[in-house]
Amino acid sequence: MAEDKPAARSGSFENLVSDYGAGGEFHQHAGEGDERLTTAQGVTIADNQNSLTSGTPGPTALEDFILREKIFHFDHERIPERVVHARGFGAHGLFECTKAIPEITRAAPFQKEGKITETFVRFSTVAGSKGSMDLARDVRGFAVKFYTDEGNWDLVGNNIPVFFIQDAIKFPDLIHSVKPEPDRGFPQAQSAHDNFWDFISLTPESMHMVMWQMSDRAIPRSFRFMEGFGVHTFRFVNAEGQSSFVKFHWKPKLGLQSVLWDEALKINGADPDRHRRDLWEAITAGDFPEWELGLQIFDEEFANRFDFDVLDPTKIIPEELVPLTIVGTLTLDRVVDNFFAETEQVAFCTQNVVPGIDFTDDPLLQGRNFSYLDTQLKRLGSPNFTKLPINAPRGCPVHNFQQDGHMQTSNRKGRVNYEPNGWGKGPRAHPLEGYVSYAVRNEGEKRRLRPESFADHYSQARQFFLSQTPVEQGHIRDALVFELSKCHEVEIRARIVAHLLNIDGALAQAVADGLGLTEMPEPAPAARPTRTDLPPSDALSMLKNPPPSFAGRTVGVLAGNGVEAELLTELRSILQAEGAMMKLVAPQVGGVTDSAGTLHPADEKLGGGPSVIFDAVAVLPGTDAAMLAANPAAQDFLTDAHAHCKFIAHRGAEPLIEACALGAKMDEGWVEIGSSSDIDGFVATCRGMRHWPREATLGGNPPLARTFSP
Repeated sequence: MAEDKPAARSGSFENLVSDYGAGGEFHQHAGEGDERLTTAQGVTIADNQNSLTSGTPGPTALEDFILREKIFHFDHERIPERVVHARGFGAHGLFECTKAIPEITRAAPFQKEGKITETFVRFSTVAGSKGSMDLARDVRGFAVKFYTDEGNWDLVGNNIPVFFIQDAIKFPDLIHSVKPEPDRGFPQAQSAHDNFWDFISLTPESMHMVMWQMSDRAIPRSFRFMEGFGVHTFRFVNAEGQSSFVKFHWKPKLGLQSVLWDEALKINGADPDRHRRDLWEAITAGDFPEWELGLQIFDEEFANRFDFDVLDPTKIIPEELVPLTIVGTLTLDRVVDNFFAETEQVAFCTQNVVPGIDFTDDPLLQGRNFSYLDTQLKRLGSPNFTKLPINAPRGCPVHNFQQDGHMQTSNRKGRVNYEPNGWGKGPRAHPLEGYVSYAVRNEGEKRRLRPESFADHYSQARQFFLSQTPVEQGHIRDALVFELSKCHEVEIRARIVAHLLNIDGALAQAVADGLGLTEMPEPAPAARPTRTDLPPSDALSMLKNPPPSFAGRTVGVLAGNGVEAELLTELRSILQAEGAMMKLVAPQVGGVTDSAGTLHPADEKLGGGPSVIFDAVAVLPGTDAAMLAANPAAQDFLTDAHAHCKFIAHRGAEPLIEACALGAKMDEGWVEIGSSSDIDGFVATCRGMRHWPREATLGGNPPLARTFSP
């Protein structure tokens, strides 16, 4: 049977792409043939791109049966793992309020400085199955459950502050496109295939997210070294009923760090559980990771004058315009007792909020609120999933008249199971302390219509790209070339380049050259022209925000018998003082004997502990220098460390260096150590994380030197 192929162009790009009309209507140009999109009941669908809202913008209407049916079916596709975020890892922690803001919100965690709220955090990849690898190029989930004394609040976010789509009605299509292609069941946990990029190429609103996904943000070194974002704009409401808008940011105290793509591939081979293992080992060692919670708080006046719609989930508000207010610290200090009972059965719902936190009319957020209960019912099998210990409120009592159903453990005693009742029994609503939605006036015609204010798809994508350093820009280029090279259809590659022309011409040309396109396409039709006056934002670059120290990192020490005892001891001691770890890699897991005759058991056996799993390396072969120089695994260890721009300490490693043909390539990232002062200098150098100038000498594509110009 012939493979499905994307529809051929019929004269122009407009025949395929969906976009905005002059009046804000979202137009989908009809394809060839008479097959019409319908509901499961056979009703022809007029608009598959926009949810039904009351007013523009406005809340999503409960009567939208097309949205309801589409997401309902999507939520029930998989048994038993999550459809998305299936591969996750969780830990318990505490949130401490460091700045009380009762004048802004009555939300319980922020009422008093020093107040402690229990939390559970689940990190995850989005596209892969439970059995996929950790280091996929993917968005990472960053979901936090706060067990407050006024109920559970779930801040269900990602490590990227924007998303691919603006309306939840498109979510099933997005995820279908990125999942393994249905006829062949692969690729797993990868977006590098035709279906995903075909969808993206026909969805201009995704281009900002694409820039983030192709950046190093999508391949973090560790959960501990990545940011988290609430993505949407929410409302804060204080005790007087006054409202502010808010965006949530988690900032890791250890700083940001990612890996190179070649590293990710090799880490997945060496240790596909790398992110899980890293978090488990850090917490069990007492090296508790911490994040600061930063808030972007702004009012209606700012929202009205901001260049973009604050309800558009494909947009950010640069921190330079609305600086973060740090209000608390999240510390993960306890691993789970049972993976299934806690990490697998934890149920996050965006609709789980407490008094003082409210929703906005962001159409993606509205759809998520609509969807999540279905998801949890399907996964956990009962509406009583809130009775599971990991989901049950801890800081407050629970009283209601909900009864029966699978796994019910707490039916009320007696005859009364309704309210109001004349028996004077049971709980009652509390107008003064209960949750009250913020009163927002909504008016307008009931239509499937997206606001014109959502129509600029390229300006912030350009701003993000030009905010990166040349090294980071080069990685975005290389990621795009790699991903698109896995698309067999040249037409799909060309469509993406057509979008890139609306973002940055040099980037588009570099990607076209990398793909070997014989003809540059015309720029994609744009509903709004790309703005070139948006200033760069340094907060968007990882390399412009380096870690404060080398704390939380690990140096892999490749050692042989006869290694200098004092040198090994000093290296371990100085790294510990920095807050870093040393792991010993040896030809045998039994370890090596140092020059003083002391046996040091190995943390990793050479071949099972490649340099890709470490942040920096040291090569101390001792009297085994010749033996290690002839060992292919040792050669790979050193060659990869050099190729990945890592800092390399060495002592007596000349035979191995020459065996790897690296003698003439040693640069300032190589540090010879022979004394305590040398080790101090090496650790200080490691605070820079990578020796990026080396990248230009490795024979690959040079960094892109694109900077902002109005």
